[in-house]
Amino acid sequence: MRGSAEAGQATSEWTLDYPPFFAWFEYALSHVAKYFDQEMLNVRNLNYSSSRTLLFQRFSVIFTDTLFVYAVHECCKCIDGKKAGKELTEKPKFILSVLLLWNFGFPDIHFQYNGFLSGLMLLSIARLFQKRHMEGAFLFAVLLHFKHIYLYVAPAYDGSIRWNSFSFLRLISLGLIVFLVSALSLGPFLALNQLPQVFSRLFPFKRGLCHAYWAPNFWALYSALDKVLSIIGLELKLLDPSKIPRASMTSGLVQQFQHTVLPSVTPLATLICTLIAILPSIFCLWFKPQGPRGFLRCLILCALSSFMFGWHVHEKAILLAVLPMSLLSVGKAGDASIFLILTTTGHYSLFPLLFTAPELPIKILLMLLFTIYSISSLKTLFRKEKPLFNWMETFYLLGLGPLEVFCEFVFPFTSWKLKYPFIPLLLTSVYCAVGITHAWFKLYVSVLTDPPVGKTKKQ
Repeated sequence: MRGSAEAGQATSEWTLDYPPFFAWFEYALSHVAKYFDQEMLNVRNLNYSSSRTLLFQRFSVIFTDTLFVYAVHECCKCIDGKKAGKELTEKPKFILSVLLLWNFGFPDIHFQYNGFLSGLMLLSIARLFQKRHMEGAFLFAVLLHFKHIYLYVAPAYDGSIRWNSFSFLRLISLGLIVFLVSALSLGPFLALNQLPQVFSRLFPFKRGLCHAYWAPNFWALYSALDKVLSIIGLELKLLDPSKIPRASMTSGLVQQFQHTVLPSVTPLATLICTLIAILPSIFCLWFKPQGPRGFLRCLILCALSSFMFGWHVHEKAILLAVLPMSLLSVGKAGDASIFLILTTTGHYSLFPLLFTAPELPIKILLMLLFTIYSISSLKTLFRKEKPLFNWMETFYLLGLGPLEVFCEFVFPFTSWKLKYPFIPLLLTSVYCAVGITHAWFKLYVSVLTDPPVGKTKKQ
């Protein structure tokens, strides 16, 4: 925390790119870590590994995940089980607890304290549902200074003051909470004139439009189209091969690349696209209030819109939408349908993050168990409603099976492996991007067409 950027880079290539509260969190962990293995705290002891270090990392994650368990407990209190019938009052709460605690996305990502951070987000949502607005705002402000990716959903929290009636006192109170938390987090760096260094680490635009493995969003479709057009152009001799970098957007490297045929995308362009995608949901939250569920829908749309159009989006960012969507899934059949499409495609898109042979049967089995339970439990909950999927959605979801068979068992034995090694990742990203885009569009239609609270569609 005290070192300069140059000193940090000279010590290690891995510099902290999280907000200051996470640095303090690591500092607190270090006071416990020293009792496991003092050597892991030596910043110049690069690539150090020991059984005690691994033990501490695992136990620290398990311990901090208790916050996630508590947050799930609080979220379940916010679910009205009476809609399912008197004999099934507790069933929606039980289903929700399983969907959150057993979420397949958590074991499918690399070692981080994602459960702890997701717990803070869910707890802040629960507090807003319980009309404890100030506490919810405080928790979210703290979360934002633990991991800045939650900036994606900040607009929804700004609109939460519109649930019942606008209040300048509430607006000022919320603003004061955010200001005080931000001052505590960033104040020391401002005093030392180091804020530019902090922001340069938090927003590394030089990493490029797409992550090493494309997140299944709009830019994956855009980049895939550019790749296809470039291949066609080379085959038809419309492009000069010497001017096209080999596997530019599909090389698996984290750096800036230029598109070959389509116009290259800048960070400003992604920001504009993201804001345009978010604005309708914010408009609905302010001028067509739909209560706490309206806030939750807006939050999910903010997360999904940022995932769809953001700069250098990581694949695991889909959890920002999947987790809160779980709360909506047990309330209405339409939301359950959107959740199942979003979570199935979103979880499958994380498969390439676990790429070794021993992990293959584990990830397939875990996802199958979670997906089968999700679909069967929600179908049972809404058995009196219309089917959760139409024939096209059913056909699409079933297509994930053949896609996995091709990527894992067929492609490695084809001649394409040497010439086009990027095909499995490209197919996975593009196929999943179609499903996530469909879920995003379907949720948006629902938000825009549903009537405000207290009115019916007949009115």
